[in-house]
Amino acid sequence: KIANSMILTALLSTAVHGWSAFTTTPSARSSSTRLFISSWGTKGSPYSGGADTMERGNPEENVQAYLPEPSAVEARSNVDGTCLVSGVANAKERTDQFLFDLLNDEESAFEFTKIVAYVQDAKFSKKRLLSRSARYTGLLDKLAFEEGSDPLPTAAQLEGVKSWIAVIEADHLAQLDQVASVAAEVGASLENVAVLLVGATELEAGATQAILDKYPHAFNPEEPEVEEGEEAPEPVIPPTTFTVVAVGALDEDTPEGRCFYQYETFGSEDGVIPADSVFPRQESYRVITELLQLACGRQQALSFAQVYNSNITEARLIKGLREAGYARPQEIDHMIRSGPAKYKEFVDNWKEQNPDASQGYTSDAWWEQEIFQSSRRKSAERDAAKEQEIVDERTKEVEVIAKEWVKREYFRQSMAGTVADTTTEEEFTEQVWERAMFEADLKYRQMNGEEVLSADAELADFKSRQERKKETMLKRAKQELAELLDEDPDTLIPPESDDDDDEDKKD
Repeated sequence: KIANSMILTALLSTAVHGWSAFTTTPSARSSSTRLFISSWGTKGSPYSGGADTMERGNPEENVQAYLPEPSAVEARSNVDGTCLVSGVANAKERTDQFLFDLLNDEESAFEFTKIVAYVQDAKFSKKRLLSRSARYTGLLDKLAFEEGSDPLPTAAQLEGVKSWIAVIEADHLAQLDQVASVAAEVGASLENVAVLLVGATELEAGATQAILDKYPHAFNPEEPEVEEGEEAPEPVIPPTTFTVVAVGALDEDTPEGRCFYQYETFGSEDGVIPADSVFPRQESYRVITELLQLACGRQQALSFAQVYNSNITEARLIKGLREAGYARPQEIDHMIRSGPAKYKEFVDNWKEQNPDASQGYTSDAWWEQEIFQSSRRKSAERDAAKEQEIVDERTKEVEVIAKEWVKREYFRQSMAGTVADTTTEEEFTEQVWERAMFEADLKYRQMNGEEVLSADAELADFKSRQERKKETMLKRAKQELAELLDEDPDTLIPPESDDDDDEDKKD
């Protein structure tokens, strides 16, 4: 039962969260091997790649017209070994297990062999984290506890730790300053540091930037400009990389992935979080862990705020990403690397190229546009398919009636002796099939109330057409025979035929 439950849990997790794929780039001290990590195996999703974009349209109305198909995102290759988490699992009203579950998620790029919880009371925190789900997911096999009375661990307690997540809920700037000092004391063995500042509202921008300037490498570096056709230079990755995320007061009720968000540069005037700002706790844990594993999260200092207006650019873009099938790592990677700025630029360019879009078409000759032509083709194909379906159904019914007519006619002529004894029913069917289809079509129209001018007139017209057809075929046969014999076609005597007599007998 336990095994079945674990399998069901894994399948449900994949169905809910979708596939997530990563390509990893080497750190300063790792090999250059490139890996693909996803729920589809080491080669990533079979759906990644392919067409460059989804079906095009107005990107302002349809965000997915702007978005490329979901594809593998670049992850760090050094998120393995030991990870220490400080500032959580100390409260009675919650467990904070969601944060540890994210670090242990098999769909992520994390390959931690040990996850250490730095807590104030190890005995109390163990009871909070030793859950059934932690046992089923294998978290208990990795979980360890380090006890300390200070909010942050010491350099000695960080010995052997490769990644450190520090959740800071008070005295934000002083503790942010202390994180830099402790990391510097630990040295290059500490490769990744991620800091989540909770309730970091109304922090003065100048003071914040002064603290960030104490860190060994600049935050939020600009990407180098690359000429078209040139490859971007390999980024220089410092021995220890830092990620700082600031949010307002935490909402304990809203699950992750249920809100929209926007971010600004932490330490700037725009990055000052208002006093009444609220951000979901689970979403804050999701953001800090994704930036820890994604390559785009290196040396980022950002303040996040929840967006309540679903019509602003960030909300519409995030909604479009989720509707397009982007997993959470892909969503956050896109928001950090491209974000609303590139989306707005794309929309502006599209409007410039299609000035008449607001009127329902994208050029003066709207009827020549591919969108309109494609719509007409699809409409014509649908109409043709419906008509063909009707024709096919009618043909089937007419053929059934024709076969019944052939059986009756074969029996009648066999009894009357007007058909050779050696003629089989199959041969007879081949000889009279056109007449059978005519009789069947006539009867079908009569049965279904369709217009029939005169059965006798239609029969006469059918015989006339058959006679002309016979004459044409006879003339063609004489021409071919004359060419073979090298004679005048008019001198050839056509073979005698009793078909006309047979027709008279049948009538």
